[in-house]
Amino acid sequence: MGIGFFQLLIILLIILILFGRGKLPALAEDLGKSIKAFKKGMDGEKTDSSSAEETDADKKE
Repeated sequence: MGIGFFQLLIILLIILILFGRGKLPALAEDLGKSIKAFKKGMDGEKTDSSSAEETDADKKE
């Protein structure tokens, strides 16, 4: 059971009422920046762990 169109429409209407038309673009921009920073952090964590594995392999030799 997923969210249907009608439920999504109600959620968007409530968000519009709570934040108003003026704040929605700024809210969406901040959300986009947060997601981009999260993805960048996750990619950095992957490269950090692979670098740590390479360093450990170098120490064992």
